[in-house]
Amino acid sequence: QVQLVESGGGLVQAGGSLRLSCAASGSIFSITFMGWYRQAPGKQRELVARITVGANTNYADSVKGRFTISRDNAKNTMYLQMNSLTPEDTAVYYCNLLVITATSGVPIEFWGQGTQVTVSS
Repeated sequence: QVQLVESGGGLVQAGGSLRLSCAASGSIFSITFMGWYRQAPGKQRELVARITVGANTNYADSVKGRFTISRDNAKNTMYLQMNSLTPEDTAVYYCNLLVITATSGVPIEFWGQGTQVTVSS
């Protein structure tokens, strides 16, 4: 099995920064996809950023130029550096991975437990 542990959320004033981490552990053969999603109250979960095995990245238009996604393959860890935060960024942030485990042979989807990010005005 695979466990995801998120950290780094919290309360920050508008204009501030936070760095989220998502560490994967367990029976991991390879990670084929890593992404961050967020869900604000009353809204659908949305993709914020994603990064491929080759470190190609994509961002939601709302965060381009402010957020940076990265990964440390040796540590099976993904990061989301969030700068110039606004109250509209307030949400629960989830990491999402596609993992080929030691026994699965195919990618399996895993979600982190979510971490709250609150940006005050």
